[in-house]
Amino acid sequence: MVEGGHRVLFLGGLLLWLCMAAPSASELQRLQHRARPDGTLSFLVVGDWGREGNYNQSEVASQMGVIGEKLDIDFVISTGDNFYEDGLTGEDDPAFSKSFTDIYTAPSLQKPWYNVLGNHDYRGDVEAQLSPVLREKDSKWICYRSYILNAEIVDFFFVDTTPFVDDYFTNPGEHKYDWKGVEPRDEYLSKLLTDVDSALKDSPANWKIVVGHHTIKSAGHHGVTVELVEQLLPILQANNVDLYVNGHDHCLEHITSTDSSETQFITSGGGSKAWRGDIRPWKPEEMKFYYDGQGFLSVNMTGDQADLVFYDVFGQVLHKWSISKQLRTAAKRSYSEF
Repeated sequence: MVEGGHRVLFLGGLLLWLCMAAPSASELQRLQHRARPDGTLSFLVVGDWGREGNYNQSEVASQMGVIGEKLDIDFVISTGDNFYEDGLTGEDDPAFSKSFTDIYTAPSLQKPWYNVLGNHDYRGDVEAQLSPVLREKDSKWICYRSYILNAEIVDFFFVDTTPFVDDYFTNPGEHKYDWKGVEPRDEYLSKLLTDVDSALKDSPANWKIVVGHHTIKSAGHHGVTVELVEQLLPILQANNVDLYVNGHDHCLEHITSTDSSETQFITSGGGSKAWRGDIRPWKPEEMKFYYDGQGFLSVNMTGDQADLVFYDVFGQVLHKWSISKQLRTAAKRSYSEF
């Protein structure tokens, strides 16, 4: 239902407000997800998964369900490449059920899934993944091109990274990409960068996390995405973004910054097929962790601390670390309208 410019969804007893009105300083879609009464949040991050259960997708999903129950997660973030090899053919494509609904069946995973699009998704019918028809089929599915998720203690900025990559336009090879809604490309990217910068500047949240499909810093198969380093990274650095979280490289990875920026670069692209032994040289002082197998990430957050844990396909802890910061006591967002 819609009330006062908000769409209200009920998901497993959870009241989820999807704010349909654009914020004053940015035209990005804005959603809201309340933190818990004690001011904390817990969520999982997985990417590059949609293979109808193959390549250990089902096994990763099973362990996500176990960890999700243990942590009592609030939601799941997907870093893209939701459906291989070529996205969805339409709203009725059975791959949606075979790769999503029928795989992530654990009770703990019946929470909102906040998705971004990957390059493989752009090889199919992009509008199908964005369609509310999919949410009618499975109410946990939430997908827009780029949007903001306000979660009180943290703001998430989901960025559509595929249109940044020149090669998809100039050298697509045998692949066909669905650029409806993107062209003219220069205008699309210029507006997106302006909106993201504006939204980051206006964010009062203590934590800022940007989510995209493509890598910025990675020692994996795809490596650095030059277009994002040149166009998006300066915006992240100027706005003190805490985490950039991506998929695209089929690995689990944690890279820190040795420059003045405090941004951490997190790859969670181990949702199914992984690339064993595919790693590039990287500065050892920046590379905190790299795993060339399947798995996923959990994040537990308070106003002043974030605890991150990588798990493998068996649910074993591979790497964990914590980030602490001072609370922005003067930056409390009002939720009185709820």
